[in-house]
Amino acid sequence: MSNKWSTHDAKSRFDELLDAAIAEGPQFVTRHGREAAVVIEVEQWRRLKRAARPDLKELLLAQEARTENLTPPRQKRRYRIPFALN
Repeated sequence: MSNKWSTHDAKSRFDELLDAAIAEGPQFVTRHGREAAVVIEVEQWRRLKRAARPDLKELLLAQEARTENLTPPRQKRRYRIPFALN
């Protein structure tokens, strides 16, 4: 089977679309002849999501500063109550 599905076919044969995504790889859903979405297996999605996250080396070597990802937000300072010595 082809890996391109029209929105009508994708809706009416959704189970087949999911089975094809798991067995054959990414499946493209088209709307009015143009690719609109891709259905992929969840493990492949997780691998892609992990790969898209920059590592520390990439953040440090980047041209623009990205300190919001490197430093935790500051906490409000709490002052101690003075202790009276007798």
